[in-house]
Amino acid sequence: MHFLFSSPLLSRPVTLGRQGLVLALLGSYLLAPTDTKAQVRLPKLVSDGMVLQRDTNVNIWGWAAPGEKVALKFNGQTHQTAAGKDGKWQISLPALKAGGPYQLDITASNRITLKDVLVGDVWLLSGQSNMETPMSRLRDKFPEVIAQAANPRIRQYEVPMAYTLQKPRTDVAGGKWIAADPQTVLQFSAVGYFFAKEINAKYQVPVGLIKDAVGGSPAEAWLSADALRQFPKYVQQADKYRDSAQVAELRRREGAAVTSWYQRLYQADQGEARGQQKWSAAEYDARGWATMNVPGYWADQTPLGPVNGVVWFRKEVEVPAAMVGQPARLELGTLVDADSTYINGQLVGTTGYQYPPRKYEVKPGVLKAGKNVVVVRLISNGGRGGFTLDKNYQLRAGGQTLDLRGPWQYKLGATLPPTPGTTPFQFQPGALFNGMIAPVLPYALKGVLWYQGESNAGRAQDYQALMTSLINDWRTHFQRPDLPFLYVQLANFMAVKSEPSESGWAEVREAQRRTLAVPRTGMAVALDAGEWNDIHPLDKQTVGHRLALAAQQVAYGEKKVVASGPLYQSMQVSGNKVTLRFSSVGTGLQVKGGGPLKQFAVAGPDKKFVWAQARIDGNTVVVWSDAVPSPVAVRYAWADNPEGANLYNKEGLPASSFQASVAPVLP
Repeated sequence: MHFLFSSPLLSRPVTLGRQGLVLALLGSYLLAPTDTKAQVRLPKLVSDGMVLQRDTNVNIWGWAAPGEKVALKFNGQTHQTAAGKDGKWQISLPALKAGGPYQLDITASNRITLKDVLVGDVWLLSGQSNMETPMSRLRDKFPEVIAQAANPRIRQYEVPMAYTLQKPRTDVAGGKWIAADPQTVLQFSAVGYFFAKEINAKYQVPVGLIKDAVGGSPAEAWLSADALRQFPKYVQQADKYRDSAQVAELRRREGAAVTSWYQRLYQADQGEARGQQKWSAAEYDARGWATMNVPGYWADQTPLGPVNGVVWFRKEVEVPAAMVGQPARLELGTLVDADSTYINGQLVGTTGYQYPPRKYEVKPGVLKAGKNVVVVRLISNGGRGGFTLDKNYQLRAGGQTLDLRGPWQYKLGATLPPTPGTTPFQFQPGALFNGMIAPVLPYALKGVLWYQGESNAGRAQDYQALMTSLINDWRTHFQRPDLPFLYVQLANFMAVKSEPSESGWAEVREAQRRTLAVPRTGMAVALDAGEWNDIHPLDKQTVGHRLALAAQQVAYGEKKVVASGPLYQSMQVSGNKVTLRFSSVGTGLQVKGGGPLKQFAVAGPDKKFVWAQARIDGNTVVVWSDAVPSPVAVRYAWADNPEGANLYNKEGLPASSFQASVAPVLP
């Protein structure tokens, strides 16, 4: 059974499985209690296998009985303190050199010994799903990287999703430090692992990653109560959910409505009707079913229109004997929204929402020589259901591949109104700061990696202010005013548009570009690392590499490193031509792949943008259009998916998108 989940990232609700619903609807409101026993206790993050930050004071903290004396021994150093009246204690170790593994001993009325402790560089990874995306999602794209991931000096601690709308938590909800090997690396943030791999190779120090991200989260969820005061509308939004009893009742009602929707859907589904043969059965007679082409959406191809509910799909496939008797894989791209998929009547996989790729492992014995039947029971929760375009739809086994694209039979099983919405409590302003950042705050860091912004598209007018506030807020709470903060600009996504147009994603990218005005920040441009039909593109290696370049410059002081592609600096108008100057040109500008520059547009006083010609002139770009005799504004790569954007520096790094005007013509 699957359940609805609402996300600010989406224009409509999506579904999650039972476990996802528990996380999304229940969250975590429990604060770590003060331990009243005379037993010293550590936060979960301070544990076996941890990586401590080198070359700076390091905090070790925990709880004990009020007044209890606590002693710490580490690498020849001994320190003592006593717990305060509230039972809290903290010891600050002086700057440590990279190395290890070491043992750390803490003694009070009891003794705790932590083993396999390293000293190196610690990076906090935060944001939303593109920072969360694990290496397991990249198995097919980077098999050699995963196979060669045995490196005990790269480690990750994954902070479980937890939130609170009241006061901050004092400890994370769980987790443990794990070292990278071909199996454990599958759990690592893909962006984080590629980044850590480069940093470890260049500086030869251990790298610890604290993965502290939540899919779909908006920026305001990561701000503290102090920072939110700058944004009264977000304070008002959060205030609606301060009463935990009211929130619990709302969760109960919403959860019951979602459960009821799925129960009614199942009961109405003709393909699951009692007393008749299931539509998933291999021997079911589907000769009367209509057909549509896969991939595609039934609203575009069939008389069903944009119906929500359940639509069943069937395809007969001739399987050669050479594919039988061995493991197989069924790949069905991504499906909108939730599916249960069968081969020859046997369930081979199920996914509760649209984004995960459907790569279902099929056990030996399921396939047979000759005719096989693939059946997909596809639930649409709202909007357009179907099979995502430009994805793989195939059955593989024994070195052979059968293409599943083309005509499939289909039949409507049941129709219902869109799934009832739920309140995403974990995305409320301040909720994730309280639940996931506050309990990490005493931990010493080298810097922060941030990949977020998709959930703020559509209201980008606040985004630069939110990010500036967030960076300063975290620096204040971590007590590091110079804490390096590196982030990823949104990748290219969605359908390509043939004419210049407005773009919520471009507006977020512009806010991200302007946030570089905050000192000790860096930005990885990802305009060429996305996928038009997938909000979670697989090329996390490029993103990790560009963040590593930014880190070398911002965090490690490598001033000669070219860490970014061209960044807009200024413009000058002469006649119908606009001359643009850039920083971060490296050894010069180039047109990647040759040919003319693309994705430049100009506008006159009427603010109507048209495509423009452009050419490189030294370290400048000259832009013009015969249709605009008096240009006042220029844009580059201003689109959700600016296909063909080809301004790079000679170091191979892409220019950031931007908009600029000679007067306050544009916001």
